Amino acid sequence: MQHSPIVADTPDFKRINRAMAFGGFSTFALLYCVQPLMPLLARDFDLTPAQSSLVLSLSTGTLAVALLASSVISDRFGRKPIMAASMLSGAVLTLAAAFARDYAQLLALRALLGLLIAGMPAVAMAYLSEEIDGRSLGLAMGTYIGGSAFGGMLGRVIASFISDFYSWRVALAAMGLAGLYAAFEFWRSLPASRNFRPGARGMGALLGGLRTHLFDAGLPLLFSLAFLLMGAMVSMYNYIGYRLLAPPFSMRQSAVGALSVLYLLGIFSSVWAGRLADRLGRRNVLWMVMSVMLAGLLLTLFDNLWMIVAGMGLFTFGFFASHSVASSWVGRRAQAPQALASAIYLFLYYLGSSVVGWISGYLWSHGGWPGVVALLSAVLVVALLLALRLRSVPPLNPQEARP
Repeated sequence: MQHSPIVADTPDFKRINRAMAFGGFSTFALLYCVQPLMPLLARDFDLTPAQSSLVLSLSTGTLAVALLASSVISDRFGRKPIMAASMLSGAVLTLAAAFARDYAQLLALRALLGLLIAGMPAVAMAYLSEEIDGRSLGLAMGTYIGGSAFGGMLGRVIASFISDFYSWRVALAAMGLAGLYAAFEFWRSLPASRNFRPGARGMGALLGGLRTHLFDAGLPLLFSLAFLLMGAMVSMYNYIGYRLLAPPFSMRQSAVGALSVLYLLGIFSSVWAGRLADRLGRRNVLWMVMSVMLAGLLLTLFDNLWMIVAGMGLFTFGFFASHSVASSWVGRRAQAPQALASAIYLFLYYLGSSVVGWISGYLWSHGGWPGVVALLSAVLVVALLLALRLRSVPPLNPQEARP
């Protein structure tokens, strides 16, 4: 029996938003809490910046690979159980990483974390698209992404402060405990799926779904944007710390980590952009918020700390606004199997994190911050061209065409 979609300001809508906020928080806090620890790991294990970036790139890489499988598994076992199991696994593995004997073991645990935590991001977008009324989807998706931004911010800040006064091991243990609590609250708050129907399973269903989505006129452009935008975002936060820790800034580890509070701008911009896209249309909003991201990147070239912070703020604001608009557009445009469309988007999202983030490490080693900015500027120019191309792609149905 098909149930009516859930609309904004109802009790179920509030419960979903609460659960998704915890889900986004946990996933991104556990995934990215190692990012500000990279200089410490490089010092303790005698690593280059590119080698230390593997502690994040391996996680996002294995997560990307696991996303497609997670979407297929969720079509069989349901959305909520997969998301909850994903969150619990991530918390346990983060606790285990705090006791890693050497860097190889730490990398192995982080790679496994990426594989098992994939269920939450792979399924969340599909769950929201199935359960939430289209007129409220932008707000719901923005709230989930806002929770992700808050998790990414708080994970970085907590890890930085604890590692500055204790060690990176204590920081990871604290994040693992926080992840266990978030998993409990998620399971307690999220309503069971009402409009989920088990889909076709197996490799044939996967290949058929891939053909449907990859031959669509608009979805491949949105998938490409995921790769480019996330690659730029992770590269910024991977290597800006190295710049600010070195002369002439010579900032403390905790002070550099505190700059992650700029992610609070993402909490606001993701919800704001979701509402704006619901009102004005995604094709009219996406290219504008991406332009803000590029402008912020260029500001970080100045050797003035306040200009750098302002640039990081604009960049972060633009990224989360862009991701909110693009991901909700995927949810509204995709035909069945919707979970697979979400998984493809996120596969390229995290693949961009791994690939562009890793390449940026070599540019940092050979060209410093200007080299990183040159690469990311080229990435964002290509992304802007794709966003402008999306303006001319005709909608599939009246729901997608509606602002």
